Amino acid sequence: MPNRFDRHEDPRRAFLVKALAAGVFAASGLPAAHAQLLGRRPARMPDDRSFYEVSGDVRVNARAATLQTRVAAGDRVETGAASQAIFVIGDDAYLLRSRSRFETTGSGLVADTLRVVTGALLSVFGRRPKRMNLHTSALGIRGTGLYVETDAEQDYVCTCYGEVSIAAADDPSMSERVATRHHDAPRYVLKSAAQRIRPAPFINHTDLELMLIEALVGRTTPFPLFDEDYGGARRRY
Repeated sequence: MPNRFDRHEDPRRAFLVKALAAGVFAASGLPAAHAQLLGRRPARMPDDRSFYEVSGDVRVNARAATLQTRVAAGDRVETGAASQAIFVIGDDAYLLRSRSRFETTGSGLVADTLRVVTGALLSVFGRRPKRMNLHTSALGIRGTGLYVETDAEQDYVCTCYGEVSIAAADDPSMSERVATRHHDAPRYVLKSAAQRIRPAPFINHTDLELMLIEALVGRTTPFPLFDEDYGGARRRY
């Protein structure tokens, strides 16, 4: 039976992926003309900027966002239909999909507790420990690439690389520590079931997107773009 999370993304995503590819391929030595045709090359965000991309209806603390809007710990970022936001807070970078709401707590540019209220979020983190709360799960994070989707009945959690501790939000005794190199162990966390944490497929995110947001904080992914050691999931772009 198809899962509610396994779906096609909105058409705007194809254009984003082309832009990401422009940056990655330009960095790999392809002619600059290719990058100009596809989009701009991603690089570390300046200290006075938070947003790399504001597409459609994006709001920070209920106010319409622009590329000049700053985001810090304690802020709320929301996207409307067919909208998307790519931004950084300190050493962490985020890609917030459409119809999503993301909240943070902390101080300054150190957001130590995160909450995805609705929707989907791709994120990469520095070494400082963090906690992320979803509808049915609570995650412990450090130095990780992570993709999540959440609704009232279940969460989807893909540890793209690194380690994440996953626990049922209402019963921490139901938990699992996941360590992966390349999307090796996606999980569903169900609201109610005998087995609350279950294996899941790889869905709805790409290596190019991870490479983009890592570039925005001056890092790279721990795998190359075309990694033949992994079973093909990363080619879904």
